[in-house]
Amino acid sequence: MTVLQPTTGEMTTGRLQSLHSFLEETNVLLKAGEVAGAKVWPSGFVALDKALTGGFRSGELVLVAGPQGQGKTTFALQVMRNLIASNRTAVYFSFQHENHSVLERLIAMEAAEIAGPTGVPLHRVRQAFEAGHGLEKTLEARLVGTEGGVEAVRAIQSYARRLHLHRSNGSDTDVEAMRQVIDTIREDTGQIPFVVVDYLQKVHVPAHAGLTEDERATVVVEALKDLAMELSLPVLAIVAADRSGLAAGKRMRVQDLRGSSALAYEPDVVLILNDKYDVVARQHLIYNLANADRFRGWVVMTIEKNRGGVDKVDLEFLKRFSQARFEPIGGFVVEQLIDERIFVD
Repeated sequence: MTVLQPTTGEMTTGRLQSLHSFLEETNVLLKAGEVAGAKVWPSGFVALDKALTGGFRSGELVLVAGPQGQGKTTFALQVMRNLIASNRTAVYFSFQHENHSVLERLIAMEAAEIAGPTGVPLHRVRQAFEAGHGLEKTLEARLVGTEGGVEAVRAIQSYARRLHLHRSNGSDTDVEAMRQVIDTIREDTGQIPFVVVDYLQKVHVPAHAGLTEDERATVVVEALKDLAMELSLPVLAIVAADRSGLAAGKRMRVQDLRGSSALAYEPDVVLILNDKYDVVARQHLIYNLANADRFRGWVVMTIEKNRGGVDKVDLEFLKRFSQARFEPIGGFVVEQLIDERIFVD
């Protein structure tokens, strides 16, 4: 459809617009006190937000990768918790985790926000979900006597309407289905949600017979990027590693992702998590053996790609996996890192 702009006399279509017309729109927004550029969704991880100049932006596709057990889902859930606790909306497309597992993690995470390191641990929260654990009929009652447990449930109740959980399935949940869910959330809440996909290689590709795994990943990553741009929202997708990236003592990089050529090109931001012990230079271990145990408690988050700013930045965050979270402050890695260790213990 072609429209004649009354103030400028310029012809525009649904996708075509002159720079002059766009400049006029920008000035109108600024005069109204509204944001004219990309909206920013802070992750709540202080060092990361600083490196990304505020956080994730509308229209961006962000990939999070790393070896198994390094906290990719933990990071994504913690980002969502931080956003919805600050009055944002989020939707979690989960191809791997049941809703009760997500709730267990959020309770432990919230308890840590309230009570710090002494907050009720995840394993104790999980006990509260078991049928034979006590006679109490509610989660709140079953967590009485724990550090921060009751307060955590109450805090979650205060913002639970802003987090939407979608039990996704690799046989039918494609990007178009995600779009419909996002549209429904926007209509119901009036807010643009932050989108998490866990994980990318599980997203359904219609009529994918004959496509290789890399080709399917290409289709999905391109569609997710289009979705982010068209709906002006950030999409954070967890991605799986190729076998080459899972070897002990190896630092995972972009080339180790399954479908790596498309996964390296399409996203705006690529974050890769590695165990700090696996990626520090050898001298930090052989001259101080105590460093080995200490380094295992940290994850190195590398900004491998950042289309809108600095990249090749190595950050570190302390693991608090017993509470289903990371310490969000973090900082820059001061030790020398290498691409691949020459020995494995």
